[in-house]
Amino acid sequence: MLIPFKYHRRTTSATHVGKLTIGSEFPIRIQTMANTSTDDVEASVAQAQRCIKAGAELLRFTTQGTREVENLRLIRERLQGAIPLVADVHFRSDVADVAAQAVEKVRINPGNYANDPALIRERFLHLIAICREHGTAIRIGVNHGSLSQRIMEQYGDTPEGMVASCMEFLRIAVEADFSDIVLSIKASDTHIMVQTVRLLVQTMEDEKMSFPLHLGVTEAGEGEDGRIKSAVGIGALLADGIGDTVRVSLSEEPEAELPVAKALVDYFVELDSPRYHGNTADITDGTLTYTGIESDAALLRLHAAAECGRLLWDYDCKRLVIHAPHADVDSDTLKRDILQAAGICRYRTEFVSCPGCGRTMFDLQGTVARIRQAVAEHPSPRLQQLKIAIMGCIVNGPGEMSDADYGYVGAGRDRVSLYRGKECVLKNIPQEEAVTRLLELLENN
Repeated sequence: MLIPFKYHRRTTSATHVGKLTIGSEFPIRIQTMANTSTDDVEASVAQAQRCIKAGAELLRFTTQGTREVENLRLIRERLQGAIPLVADVHFRSDVADVAAQAVEKVRINPGNYANDPALIRERFLHLIAICREHGTAIRIGVNHGSLSQRIMEQYGDTPEGMVASCMEFLRIAVEADFSDIVLSIKASDTHIMVQTVRLLVQTMEDEKMSFPLHLGVTEAGEGEDGRIKSAVGIGALLADGIGDTVRVSLSEEPEAELPVAKALVDYFVELDSPRYHGNTADITDGTLTYTGIESDAALLRLHAAAECGRLLWDYDCKRLVIHAPHADVDSDTLKRDILQAAGICRYRTEFVSCPGCGRTMFDLQGTVARIRQAVAEHPSPRLQQLKIAIMGCIVNGPGEMSDADYGYVGAGRDRVSLYRGKECVLKNIPQEEAVTRLLELLENN
């Protein structure tokens, strides 16, 4: 069975973020998130300028308290409106209220905004009133692994629970006639992410809603693994026509994320052009055979991942064959990378790592590299079957890594906690000891 490649974008309403508009009548927007602290205004401005040069159209900063909001206001002034800024707020609705008066968009997480329905309604309506007055947009951003206790008790950590959490806030916004909303539902598991976003879109359609969606695979990792994993998840939804703004979350500098996101978006937008007419997918007896005609190995890898993930899931394929006649690419390695990113097989140690942000208080990128090298050099083949999470802080860390075998989570300034499954087994140990202690934990178990 030959599968046609086509792209038709889902119709959405328009959301205004400063001078930028997000929605199906406008280009798919590319964004990233700074990993600097807003306390360092100079470093934040410099990083923002690098991101703008690399193609960012929105830029998000973590905003833990009102001091960070005031610093973000200074950063915005220094940038002179060159890019809309987004305040990322967790746990404190009062900070979201202040941030809505300082920047163009505020991201809230329903999982830690409030738990009681009456309190949610009161606080969210207050935030909406502030946003309406100041022309500020809201991103309702749900993360797998950080749902509220009430939602967890009712649904568990499931796609249905994530959608219910999002819709609870969205219905309040609709009732208040507030439309400058963008939605995101993210997970580090690509299949869960795709299932959940598809369910959210269907639920919105059932209720006659059409808000734009932000796409991203959270904690995708770094290097080729992070790129392939992001392409599998984001690509599956772009192929559905879903997605109005995109971020590729890598454990690298934020400007490195932008070319990857742009390459994914450009592929689907240009899918009807003659340059891609030779790309084909054929499914026979549970085997997906993908042929890519690109001569550039790095785009071919992204395109194959973007197309194959959804086909493996939607047609229940367990085997994958890749033909790349014009590119210098190892087809067998690419096949294994895609199957692992799609959660169908595990060929080597899987690393789940966040991109870092202003909440991260240790050298995340260096730590990821050290743990990867140490595991690769370890003689035991059993380590190759593990899933190891390296997370910058506790906001989404313990929840997002709940299905990992072991976890390394930032606990404070140069302090780390180690997890075995969901159990914290070593708390607040010095960062300089943490990699060695993690390896000891792996060896002893």
